[in-house]
Amino acid sequence: MPPGRSLRSRAVTLSSDIGWAYAAQMKAVLYRRLPWGSVIDLAHDLPAHAAGEAGLWLAAMAERFPAGTIHVAIVDPGVGTDRAAIVIVARDGSVLIGPDNGLLVPLARRLGVRRVWAIDERRLGAGPRRGTTFDGRDLFAPAAVAVWEGRPFREWADPGRLTESEVPAPVRTPGRWVGVVLLVDRFGNLVTNLPSEWIPTGPLRLRLGRGPAQTVRRVDAYAEIRGSALACLASSFGTIEISAREQSAAGRTGARSGTRVELAGPAPG
Repeated sequence: MPPGRSLRSRAVTLSSDIGWAYAAQMKAVLYRRLPWGSVIDLAHDLPAHAAGEAGLWLAAMAERFPAGTIHVAIVDPGVGTDRAAIVIVARDGSVLIGPDNGLLVPLARRLGVRRVWAIDERRLGAGPRRGTTFDGRDLFAPAAVAVWEGRPFREWADPGRLTESEVPAPVRTPGRWVGVVLLVDRFGNLVTNLPSEWIPTGPLRLRLGRGPAQTVRRVDAYAEIRGSALACLASSFGTIEISAREQSAAGRTGARSGTRVELAGPAPG
């Protein structure tokens, strides 16, 4: 925690793919112990079942919250299995709570990892469950209360580890850059994992998946995209995105999260 900041001034953020009705049940658990106004909904319409893609959105939404914030995130297709339920203590005192399935990895990388704990449900003492399909309400929300109240981690968790994301790292060779589409935003822009600083200006050759190569240009703004052409530009995530002007690049190309992206340059023209 930052010096001089009370544990009980901490906010708790909620991010999930579960929708508002299920999220309300989580907030009911939190507000039994937390003061009104301390819980902040970030999003409950994250990509369903897509922990890797949702993790990018979580990092973008949460990384600039004040040091010491408690972030609870649920995109959990493995709920009810033996996948770990974890708590990550970040270097700035922030705490990340959720399933160990890659969802928390991008935010943890940005904030820096100090320690990882695995939640012991029995020692947490969250009370009786209603089924096995809602760890957000029955496990992660009670864990957030335990953190907010300042309960020592060793009382209800064991040392754990963070499973790294399975997204392949981008590859750079002279005049060629290969990565993947990390996410598709609501406008149909294809956000890749290729760092923006890798990609030069000027005409480039783009290939998405097994599709044909086509010429694109690196631009600085959507308004610079010519006509119906595709273009690439620096996204707000710090990586290259493939876009079309006032159209869906995903709809135009059929690309989606996980599609291979290859850029090469310079292209003729």
